[in-house]
Amino acid sequence: MARRLRPVGLDFIEDAPVRLSFVARTAASPGAVYRALAEEVEGWPRWFGAVTLARPTHGGAGREVRLVGGTRFQETIMAADPGRRYAYRVDETNAPGARALLEEWRLVPAEPGPGTLVRWTFAADGPALFRLALTGARPGLGHSFRSAVRALDARLSARRPTGGA
Repeated sequence: MARRLRPVGLDFIEDAPVRLSFVARTAASPGAVYRALAEEVEGWPRWFGAVTLARPTHGGAGREVRLVGGTRFQETIMAADPGRRYAYRVDETNAPGARALLEEWRLVPAEPGPGTLVRWTFAADGPALFRLALTGARPGLGHSFRSAVRALDARLSARRPTGGA
């Protein structure tokens, strides 16, 4: 059964009781990564193993996401800054215990050299048991994120011209 979550603003990324943040590097440019995140929403299941369905809703102002195991989310896009940031708030979910959820993807040109540093922050609130369980899930979430970024990078690399004649 889906439940409505507390609406939160972008400041929740800094203020949430639980903040899990992970960083990975891609060879792809920030623009290419952003396009895959924000403009090619339906492609998420091809590179993010936990995602079985992703589709834009409300003319692109929202998303519907389903995960392996049946967890569902109805989301509102909170920030869509091309090449820099993509953030969304979960408005409705069947995930037990969650009271508020916000995710942010920050994209920064990697230095030295080409590529992008991708930072994913998962901000959440819920009862003490939910917060404890989420904190305990940090290693698994980190692994899922790093695997997804590697798979995304491979997809984006396959799209890049090889520079041949």
